[in-house]
Formats: sequence, C-alpha cells, structure tokens
Amino acid sequence: MKVKLLSTLAVAMWLTTAVQAQQVPSPKDHFGFNIGDDYSLATYTQTEAYFKKLSASPRTKLVDIGLTEEGRHQWMLIVSSPENINNLEKYKEISRKLARAEDLTDAQAKQLAAQGKAIVWIDGGLHATETVGTHQLIETAYELVSRNDDETKRILDGAIMLLVHANPDGQELVSSWYMGQKDPVKRNMNIPRLYEKYIGHDNNRDFYMMNMKESQNITRQQFLEWFPQIVYNHHQTGPAGSVVAGPPYRDPFNYVYDPLLVTSIDALGAAMSSRLNAEDKPGYTERNGTSFSTWWNGGLRTTTYFHNMVGLLTEIIGSPTPSSVPLVPERLIPSSNTPFPVTPREWHYKQSIDYSLSLNYAVMGYAVRQRDQMLYNMYVMGKNSITRGGKDNWTLSPKRADSINAAYKKDQPATGNTAGGGRGFGFGGVPVKYYDQVLKDPSLRDPRGYIIPANQSDFPTAVKFVNALIRAGLVIQKATADFKVNGVSYPAGSYIVKTDQAFRPHILDMFEPQDHPNDFQYPGGPPIRPYDNAGWTLAYQMGVKFDRLLDGFDGPFARVPYGQLQTPPAQPVAATAKGYVISSSINNAFTLVNDLLKTGAEVYRVPADNGAFYIPASAQAKAVFEKSTPLGIKTTAVSKTPKGAVKMSKLRIGLWDTYGGSIPSGWVRWMFEQQHFDFERVYAQEIDGGNLKSKFDVLLFVGGAIPSANPRAGGFGEFGGRGGANPEELPAEYRSQTGRITADKSIPQLKAFLEAGGSIVTIGSSANLAYQLKLPVSNALSETVNGQERPISGDKFYIPGSVLTVTYDTAQPANWGMAQTGDVMFDSSPAFKINDASIKPLATYTTDKPLRSGWAWGQKYLKGTAASFVAPVGAGKLYVFGPEITFRSQAHGTFRSLFNQLYATGK
Repeated sequence: MKVKLLSTLAVAMWLTTAVQAQQVPSPKDHFGFNIGDDYSLATYTQTEAYFKKLSASPRTKLVDIGLTEEGRHQWMLIVSSPENINNLEKYKEISRKLARAEDLTDAQAKQLAAQGKAIVWIDGGLHATETVGTHQLIETAYELVSRNDDETKRILDGAIMLLVHANPDGQELVSSWYMGQKDPVKRNMNIPRLYEKYIGHDNNRDFYMMNMKESQNITRQQFLEWFPQIVYNHHQTGPAGSVVAGPPYRDPFNYVYDPLLVTSIDALGAAMSSRLNAEDKPGYTERNGTSFSTWWNGGLRTTTYFHNMVGLLTEIIGSPTPSSVPLVPERLIPSSNTPFPVTPREWHYKQSIDYSLSLNYAVMGYAVRQRDQMLYNMYVMGKNSITRGGKDNWTLSPKRADSINAAYKKDQPATGNTAGGGRGFGFGGVPVKYYDQVLKDPSLRDPRGYIIPANQSDFPTAVKFVNALIRAGLVIQKATADFKVNGVSYPAGSYIVKTDQAFRPHILDMFEPQDHPNDFQYPGGPPIRPYDNAGWTLAYQMGVKFDRLLDGFDGPFARVPYGQLQTPPAQPVAATAKGYVISSSINNAFTLVNDLLKTGAEVYRVPADNGAFYIPASAQAKAVFEKSTPLGIKTTAVSKTPKGAVKMSKLRIGLWDTYGGSIPSGWVRWMFEQQHFDFERVYAQEIDGGNLKSKFDVLLFVGGAIPSANPRAGGFGEFGGRGGANPEELPAEYRSQTGRITADKSIPQLKAFLEAGGSIVTIGSSANLAYQLKLPVSNALSETVNGQERPISGDKFYIPGSVLTVTYDTAQPANWGMAQTGDVMFDSSPAFKINDASIKPLATYTTDKPLRSGWAWGQKYLKGTAASFVAPVGAGKLYVFGPEITFRSQAHGTFRSLFNQLYATGK
C-alpha cells in the first residue's frame, strides 16, 4: 500500500511539473527569436530576465553566486527534479563528503554514492565572443525545464545540473555591440574593449590565482560548495575542417593526477563522440586532432583536474553570422582522432546549438547512468590522495625516467648488456635495481607537507598565496605558538599545508616544479607547443618562502575553517618623534607609499638600505598608518633621518593600450588599481601626436605594443587588440583608440620623450623598442645562417611559459627590494647581449640550467645573457624587461621590478 501511495505521489508530481513546464515561456516568446537563429544574439539583461522566468518552475532554483567586476549579478540556475530541488542541501552535503574523503570508510562512501545525485556543471559564455557557449546554456536550460520525454526525466531524477553563466559582462558587451548594427549582414564582433573588464580572454587563465571576481564566484561553487563530479566548459572555435574538438585529449597529462581521472575523461569523451555519431552529426575531433591537453593548471576546466573532477572542454565552430566548414583534405581521412569526418558545407548557428545540446545530453546521460560510480570514484581519488600524502611516495615524471637511464648508462662498462635478463622489465628493459636506486631514493620522495614561515620578508604576499590555496578548497593549518620541526624554529602565525588531503594534486602543483617532457613532432624536429604554460609553480612566481618536509610532522597547529580567507597580522606603529622605516621588499609597502604621497606626506628612499622607505612623522602619515593595518606592514621607528635618504615624488604614468583591449595591459591596469597607482591609458594616436613629456613622466609598454625592427633576427610581433580597426566604421567615441605603434610615426616620438628626460618601461616582446632605437644591445637568442641573422631554431632552443632563475644586480636602484636571486616567468621571452658599458644589466641568467619549473630545451644558450637592463637615452632612461614581470598578476615576486621605476627620487 505504501509503495502504491509513493508511486501515485510521484506520478502526480510529474503531472504537475509537466503542466507547469508547458507554461514556461519558450526562448522565442521571451527574446523574439529562436536560440540559434542567424544574426540573432541575446544580451545578458535579456538572459537574466529569462532565467528569472525559468526559476518559477519547480525544477529550478536560481542562485546569485556573486557580483562581477562590472557589478552585475552572476547567476547559477540549478535544474533537477522537483524532489531533488527540495533536497539540494542533502545532495550537496553528500557530494562534499565524498569529494573531501575525510573520515569515511569505503562502505560508508559506497552508501553515500548510492544515495547521492550526480552533480553536473555546465557553463557558457566565458569567452564572450564565442557566443555559442552562452546561447547553448539558454537552450539547455529551456529544454531541461520544459521537456517531459523519458530521457530528460531520467536525467532530472538522477542528476543535479548547475548551469552557470561564466561572464555576464562579456555577453552584455558583445551582444549589444553585435545587435546594435541594424543591417544584419554588417553585424560583427569588432568590440572596442576586452570582454572581461580587465583581462578578456585571460579570464580562462585565472582559476588557481582567482584574482577576478568571476573566478572567485565560480571556484567558490566548485571547490567549497558543490564539488561537481563533471565540469563542462563550452568554448569555440573548433579546428579548421572539423565541427567540434573535445575529449579524449592529447598527451601529456599532468603527472600528479590520479590515473582514474584520466580514464574518466576518456570515457566521457567516448560518450560524447558516440552520441554525435549516433545522431549522424559528423566532425568530432579528439586526441592529436586538437591542440588541447590536460597538462596545465589555471583554466576553468583544467583546475578541476587537480580537484579530482572530470573537466571537459569542447571547442565548436559557429557564429550568428553564417559561415562554412572549410575543406581540409587531411581531416577527411577517418582515424582515431576523427572517426567521422565532416565534409565541406555551409554552416548555420542553429547547427552549433544542436550539436551543443547533444553533447550536453551525452554528458548528463553518462552522469546518470554512471551516477553511483562517478560519486564513488571521486571519493576513491580523494582517498588515494590522502593515502599518498601520508606515506612515502615518489611521483613518476620524465626527470625520474632520465635518472634511471643515466644510472644504467653509467654502469654499462661494468655490467655489460643486461637487457632481457635478471629482474629486467622484459626484452630491452633496464634492471629493476636502477628503479630502486632512483624511485626509492629517500631524498626524491614527495613532500608530506610545507611550512610557510611567518617571519619571511614579504609575509603579506605569502598570505595572498595562502588565500589562493584557501579559495581552492585546501586544508590549511596555522601555528598557534612557536614550534620546531627538524631542528628549525618557526614563529606562531606560520602556515602549514599538509599533503594528506583529497586535493593533494593541487597542492603539489602550487609548490612543486612542473617537469614537462621534451615534446617534439619527431626526433630532431620542431617542438610541439604546450596548450598553455609548461611550468607555473605559483609559490615560485609569488616569491614565497617555504620549507618542504619529507617526513610526517606536527605541532601546535589549528585548522583554518574551509574558505576562511586570511589577513596578515596587524602591525602596530610605534610611537616616534622622528619617523619610520619600511622594508622595500614588501609589495604592500608600495600601496602604503602611494596612499602617503596622495595625502601630501613626505616619503624618502634609503639607498644604503636596499631602497627602504623612510616616512617622517606627520599628521598625514599618522592618518594613513592608522588605516594601513590590513596591509600587514611592519614599521621600524627611528630617531633621525637615515643617512643619504632621497625624497620621492609621484610620476605621471601612461599605460599603453589599444582598441579592442590588450590583455597584458588589462592585467597591469588591475594591478595598478590594487596597489593604488594613479595612471592614464595612452593609445597610438596620442603617442604619434607627440609632446609626450608635457603629459607623462613614464610610459609603460607591455608585450605586443612595439613592432619588430628585424623579424628575421627574432623580433617580436604585436599581441592582442584590434588597433588596426577602420576608424570610419566605429562610433566617434572609439576612433581615437585605433592605430598601432609604428616605426615611422611612433618611435621618433618615443625617442624624443626619452631624450627630454622621460622614462619608458618595456616588458616582454616590447623589448623591440631597444632595437628600434638602435641601442648597442643585440638578441642573444639568434644565430647566423647563410649570412643572415635568424632566431635559434626550435630544435636547438625552445622555452615556452616556464619559471627560470635569474641573478639580480642589487646595487641598481631598479632592483631595490629584490633578493640576489629570484624566479621570473619566461614565455618565449627575449634575452640580450649588452654591447656598451653605459647599459647596465639588471638581471642575468648566470647558469646553463636556469630552469626552475616547466620545459627548457637548449637552456644553455641563456648562460651569461641579460634578462633585463637599463639604458640611458638622452636625459631619460629605457628599462627593458625580457621576462613577463607582471605575468597575469601572478608574478608577485617580480612586481617590484616594475614598481621601482614608477617614482622620481632626489627632487
């Protein structure tokens, strides 16, 4: 009788929701067009209103996950059966417990998995000009809320879908711009600025640092709230000659993953491609048919890998403006990369929406069919991480394999050829003793944990690093008293990160160097470029000091509550009659200095004390100090003005930008706002107009601004933006932003600015300015071939995004606050030979093995070359930094290389 009653109630509930589903307005009812109609895009304002209408359905719950950088509400529409919607907290807690894998037995985990629902994250719109992503999200929401077929009901019963808009600001900009052109044929994506307020396309490069509000909103839901088993990140566009690229992905994958993660990605990829094949939808390409791998951390789908979540990325073709599938003959051959090739044809927006919907249903259907297994597998991966972090463990990687081969080769004269004999690995194998020699070497074990001492010189930056870990859902502990480990003393307030926790892969990735394999198209051939960076170790980039502990340890440690962000300890300001000294090695000190200068307080630098800041006591200074305690800056009271102190003053800063927006410039713009620097953006037309010294004291050119003076010799081209847009086709307000830096018009004006006493700072490829000015420096990474100077070929020298070590000349004011050695972000960066004594190297690659993390082929070519330098030009100075010293606002360890150049001293 009870079973019959429950069955009757279930039927009644479905009948009720079916009737309500029929009342849900269709996209055409709301937007005035069908999702996928050519030449038609929805704005975010319209989408937000539609999601609010959908939230009236008992199948949905609309959640505001936070504000965007432009102040819009970022929405997550949760869709499931009415019964599940009424029990969301229950299923969220099950997912959380299984993901963290704490204090559970296998039996308990299986029981929870049987009770739980698969949590499936589907997002859209992260890259706003990739409009398929946003619009498939709208259509998917409608289909799930309105359909009553068996498949949809099965999905709603077995899964909870988190439909997340990844970039509201971008959709509003792109759709408004596109639809603003009345003639549909003339509609375009030539938007005037970045589609994320500061960083545009790099909003998919921010998911371990989480600087942007949108990144923080998203990761809070993923790593602290819902812990989805599947994260599906929609992008475009697919490789030419295909329709969509997706999993399985090409090698290499990151070696810190659990192998179950890799095979789970492959299994979901098979379900996705099989669904398209069954529906006669050709053109799905995978593995080596794409450029996408699972090596890198930092993207919306890739950071999830380090949290045992199955991250999916697809890149699909399609635009509201009709296009076509081009003819690419080699893609017409069926293979494991593309089992069902697509033939050339016209392509309409609706086809991309249909493909995306099929892929979503494939993912959701797989999640439901494998529901308990996916939930349990997430627990298994977390438990494995806890186990590995609590005992001796050795991570396999290329350098370990190389060490085995080297040890074997070293013994060859004595041992002879042992291939296939003894305890070897079979014919052609190496005896197992060499495995034991390397992979059981105690010094090569993975760490059991890390200690971040509270007494390091820039502890406020270390706290920012800790907060990045906390936002990522990691277990962090804090010392409540002084303690010792292995005879080393640590103060109270130090942070401890142990590796015996579920998200151990992410911990290792933030502290340990990445060991990217030597990946070439064929032996002796050109390198295969990584999908993004090859190395990025965040602790290195941020200049954080930490100790690696290879054995278990404990102490007076208190666990920081999950998600509770930290602040550096407030530093009291001592009473003094004269003034205060602040170390120049603290990044936050520059924020304080900027606040002081804005109030009219006096600030000095002390050359004899590594450029420390001296602030005379005053009413203005006292007011600023009282508000500065969150910065965590220690002040030292002094009774007299330090000897040799020179007065500082603000400079008028011009930051280069371009129509459409420069991503590196946007990152610096955000940095300047965080550090309280005043600045103005400057565009090519204003530079070409001259008279720059009357407006600016220092100009900053990030990578991509300055054109090459000699491309054959390894000059660097422009990056980002659409400076070449036709002004006549743009609204009047944007026309002054068009144009590019040119050799004939811009460079003479920059030279005049320098000669008049201005300063210019260049970063990365904008080092081209040194060559445009014909300074006595040359490209250290070029060679002469047949009498012509060319870049060193990739089979000899290749370093994609990686962390390298440099030596600083700390006697140079440009390096005040820097240690003698430090890490820099090298991304196919320039390096220099200095050919005149008037030019002073600031940082040098002093060894033939500067690689710290990533991939460096032929790094010996860097030995003895300059990474950065300062050159006099007339009365001014040109500061050239080859490495990316402001890289994605992650490289806190090199921020001071820029900040030091943004003040005047001695006036």
